[in-house]
Formats: sequence, structure tokens, C-alpha cells
Amino acid sequence: MIVPADMEAGQRAADKWNGVAKPLHSLGQLEDMVIKLAGIFGSEKFLIDKRCAVPMCADNGVVCEGISQTDSSVTSIVAKAMAEGSSNINLMAKTAGAEVFPVDIGIKGELRVDGLINRRIADGTGNIAVGPAMSLMQAEQAICVGIDMVRDLKDRGYKIIVTGEMGIGNTTTSSAIASVLLGLDPAEVTGRGAGLDSDGLKRKIEVVRRSIETNRPDKSDPMDILSKLGGFDIAGMTGLFLGGAVYHIPIIIDGFISAVSAALAALICPISKDYMLCSHVSREPAGRKMLGLLGFEPSITAGLCLGEGTGGILLLPMLDAALAVYDSEHIFDNLPMEKYKEL
Repeated sequence: MIVPADMEAGQRAADKWNGVAKPLHSLGQLEDMVIKLAGIFGSEKFLIDKRCAVPMCADNGVVCEGISQTDSSVTSIVAKAMAEGSSNINLMAKTAGAEVFPVDIGIKGELRVDGLINRRIADGTGNIAVGPAMSLMQAEQAICVGIDMVRDLKDRGYKIIVTGEMGIGNTTTSSAIASVLLGLDPAEVTGRGAGLDSDGLKRKIEVVRRSIETNRPDKSDPMDILSKLGGFDIAGMTGLFLGGAVYHIPIIIDGFISAVSAALAALICPISKDYMLCSHVSREPAGRKMLGLLGFEPSITAGLCLGEGTGGILLLPMLDAALAVYDSEHIFDNLPMEKYKEL
């Protein structure tokens, strides 16, 4: 059942923070996130000891427009590395005690490898520069993949999920969606992605502009925007955020592409924002703009734009450190000192 986070549990967590022997609110956003987690779990006492990242892997037909430095074969290469445990996200997740569950939600050419979860919708999406990325039914199927992943992972005891993606061309699809959602010209929201020179960036901006003009998405209809301009990876992550609200599991926003998915989820179901945590701000031009649209402030500003869920993973040890203080006996009641007061 989708219901708002438990405000009373959040208030109990806030009161508990105020009893910790330190200046009030001195751990800033970390305190706020612990309070939010209490609301999500419905209790001021909770654990996030079992955690994972779910990278949604898919190809995008718009790659044929020359908007990326590499071709679509790289999606399969990196997805295979994720499944084998050797990609960037795996290495970083290991340091945070997290597992990685890569999902093939639409890689071009079926990739059979142990460890890669097969939830394929199609053999990649259409070229958004000439027509819709996918049908409305395919968009709904991809969202359901994400929702079902949250259900399955909760059933296995996972307490918190980091969103991630892998799909060559997905900064182009994300920029197109961001342009529509933000009401900004493509030049203001489109970046170099995995590495484009100035000519490549100009071409990418024009492709984004042409995609919007060709598809004419309805700004008031998130499903129309997603099906016309998105990718299966974006749709799958949208489903993860919605699944967080359905199953009361915190879902961590990674970077720009993840934030686009979070914004779509929030338009489909505003309550889903109650179950989102913001990690970092992407170096992509629209990274901070998308977080602003959601009303979030990043806790990590490190110039990251790798994707895969790598920025989101970095939030986990920060939360662990905050919870070590939150759950400690270093409280005013145990010390010969007075509590701080709100002034």
C-alpha cells in the first residue's frame, strides 16, 4: 500500500537526535536522512545492514545519431563485468558492504551470463530522433520490472537500494526528458556524457532538440514523456522509486539519469518522494537542476558522473557513520552536561 512516510516515527528519531551529546542539528543532512529513514521504516529503531545496488542495463536506438563516444557494444561489455563482479559499481559496493544485482532490461542482443538478471523488454529502444523510444505498454512493463525488483529484494531481507544504470546514449535520452520537465532549451541541460568534443556536443544538443520536436511529448503526462523520449533503464529505475513507496524501502538517487527517473516517479506518484534519499549531484549540466525540481539537496558534491550507481553507493558509509552516533550511548542523559536548546 502506498502511504506517506510515518511522521510520528520521524519525530521520535528527531527527538532521539536531540538527546545525543552534540550541538543540535550539527550533523546536518545526515540527521535529516536518519529521520527520513525512521519515517520510511515506521520506527526510530532500524537497520540498513543488508543493502544493494540495482543497475538497470539497456541500449538506446539514438546511439546511431553519433551522440556518444562509443557504440552500443559497450553496454554489453559493462553489464557482463557487473554480472561477473568486476565493474566499477561492484568494486565500490564491496567497500560499503553492498551487493550488486544488474538487470538486463533491454540490452541490444541477448546477453547470457550468470549473475545478470534477465528482465528484457525488447532489443533496445527506438531512435528518439525519428520516433518514440517505446510503446506505452513497454514503458509500463519496464516500470513493473523495477517495482517487482523492490518486492523481491525486500522479501530477501534487503533494507535499502541504490539505483544505477548502464546504457550507452542514456545521457541523451535523459537530457531530452530533463528539457521537457524543466522547460529549458536542450543546450541548457545537455552535457558531454561519457566524453564528447565540442562538435559532438553540438550534434547531441541538436539531436535532443529534434527528438522533442519529433515526438511532441505532453509535459503533463509523465508516461507520455517516458515512452517517447526515455529508455528502458530510465523506466526501470522509475519503477524502483515507485517500488520504494509500495514496499516501504528507501531508494537512493544516484546521478543525473537516476534523478530524471526519480522526477518521473514523483510525477506519477508524489508520495514516492517520501521514500527517496539523495546522494550526490552529477557533473552533468542538469544534475543540480533535476534535484532542485525534486526539492532535494545533494549530500555529496564531488564532480561525479560515472553512473552505474557509484555515487549512490558512497552515501551508505556516510549513513553508517551517522547511525553509529545516533545509536550510541553518547547522550546527554549519560553525561554531566546540559542539553543544547533551540534558540
